[in-house]
Amino acid sequence: MGRFREADLSRLTVVSVASRPTRVRVEDFARPLDPAAARAVIASLPDQLGARALRDVIARVAGARRDGRPVVAMCGAHVIKVGVSPCLIALLERGLITHLALNGASAIHDVEIARTGRTSEDVEQQLHAGRFGMVDETGDFMADAARDGAARGEGLGEAYGRSLVEHKAPHLEASLLAACWRLNRPATVHVALGTDTIHHHPRCDGAALGETSLRDFRILAGTLAEARGAAVLNIGSAVILPEVFLKALSVARNLGADLSGLTTVNFDQIQHYRPRVNVVERPTRAPGAAGYSLTGHHEILIPLFAAAVLAEAAAPATAAGRER
Repeated sequence: MGRFREADLSRLTVVSVASRPTRVRVEDFARPLDPAAARAVIASLPDQLGARALRDVIARVAGARRDGRPVVAMCGAHVIKVGVSPCLIALLERGLITHLALNGASAIHDVEIARTGRTSEDVEQQLHAGRFGMVDETGDFMADAARDGAARGEGLGEAYGRSLVEHKAPHLEASLLAACWRLNRPATVHVALGTDTIHHHPRCDGAALGETSLRDFRILAGTLAEARGAAVLNIGSAVILPEVFLKALSVARNLGADLSGLTTVNFDQIQHYRPRVNVVERPTRAPGAAGYSLTGHHEILIPLFAAAVLAEAAAPATAAGRER
């Protein structure tokens, strides 16, 4: 035992997730946009500023996949909560996202949507009532999955996805983690201890969580070994995933990765320091590399972007860029 007193988490009062008020329902999630409609919208935009950048990003992401290069999508929690998972699943199913990276909060929301069809608390109200994050089933499920994943030598994202599928969660069609497991694509979950509600669950196993999440860091670094001509999309993570990405990219570069032709994009509602420097600027100094910042509401921009990439990928390679 250490010298300092610890909170006794076994004394926490927890409730069933079924009785917790939530703000997000799976019934409210997006339906993927018709790619032809998205192509028409993109074609109608002016050839200026953000519209030009959006066209460039669409063309470069589709081009990366035509060339057999990875496309990594890194998603913050808000991306899940605003209901755009079906649009990203459409990209996963078409092979236009080849690696999904989530932070711990994103994984919680994805798991809760898959298992209960609801997620996202009123944090301020629940905090002052002493109930924020105090649900039993989510913590139990994720603790068991992490321990099982550690025993199997899996990463945390793989463990969560496999467990959702094996337990036949009722809303698997809306889960990014389950889609990656089903499609045999890497899903990695990058945890900062103490940042997520499941970390104060009495059965949370720090050793299993650390082992599986650290394995996911190595898996991400392994994907970034193929960074030449790849695309990395940071969607709504202001701190954790930009930091994880920079360190994983440093590992990949140290082991010989070529960063030429790399495309990086930060999608967010406002532009923050770490995504700007760690995702858009620092990694894109190599020949042919380019970084982009696209600002807008995720619930509007991501469905349009996803459908436009689907349309671009289906078009002849010579059709990249603006239609005239």
